[in-house]
Amino acid sequence: MTDSDNPDNSRAPIIEHLKELRTRLLYSFVALLLAFLVCFYFSDNIFNFLAAPLSELWQDQEQRRMIFTALHEKFFTDVKIAFFAAFCVAFPVLISQIWLFVAPGLFQNEKKAFLPFLLMTPVLFLLGASFVYYLMVPVAWEFFLGFEQAAGDGQMAIVLEPKVSEYLSLVMRLILAFGVCFELPVLLVLLVRAGITDAQGLITKRRYAILLAFVVAAIVTPPDPISQISLAIPIILLYEISIICAKMIEKKAAKEEAEDTTDA
Repeated sequence: MTDSDNPDNSRAPIIEHLKELRTRLLYSFVALLLAFLVCFYFSDNIFNFLAAPLSELWQDQEQRRMIFTALHEKFFTDVKIAFFAAFCVAFPVLISQIWLFVAPGLFQNEKKAFLPFLLMTPVLFLLGASFVYYLMVPVAWEFFLGFEQAAGDGQMAIVLEPKVSEYLSLVMRLILAFGVCFELPVLLVLLVRAGITDAQGLITKRRYAILLAFVVAAIVTPPDPISQISLAIPIILLYEISIICAKMIEKKAAKEEAEDTTDA
């Protein structure tokens, strides 16, 4: 019986991979847990940061407030904040653990090709989150506050008093939506490198991508044109950037192939 026919030898690599996976998952869990505990301690500060765009619009109105209508609502809101912030804080650790698990099974050229995309993932997510927080949210909040109504002859006052849980859910959904959508270039360029699509294919499907961008924006953003356009336009621009990157990759691959042919 040869070594390859021995069941014990075939099981050994699988066991080693499972041990390595367990180690990486353990490190990831510990990082998330520690980040959660720290973020839960500072949950009020994080919430105040997320509520800053609204509070800035109310800075001259001291009577403004947020409310919660259930005894446990604020506590579970703090828990959600802590989980959300912990994932953001621990994300580089999670990415590094994924890389440490996958890298040993890759060739050197595959590592060079895959590592830049891995590093760009948190950068693009942060760019999307910053875009929605600093640019889109202030404009959208001002738009929604415009529907308030002052008391007067024959009309009742209509004043916004947002619930802390609903406000947090809306902000978190927007940050996640924009962060994930800004990962589009990474996804499309990886598909090009894998040979699943190419630059010409992306160009051909451009009209469908534009339609899909507005559909996604309509689903994940509040039902107002400002929020939807604020997400749809960056998705379209990122799609165009992906086409440019795909052309550069194909051009580089063609050049390397020509050099290899010349050397042969």
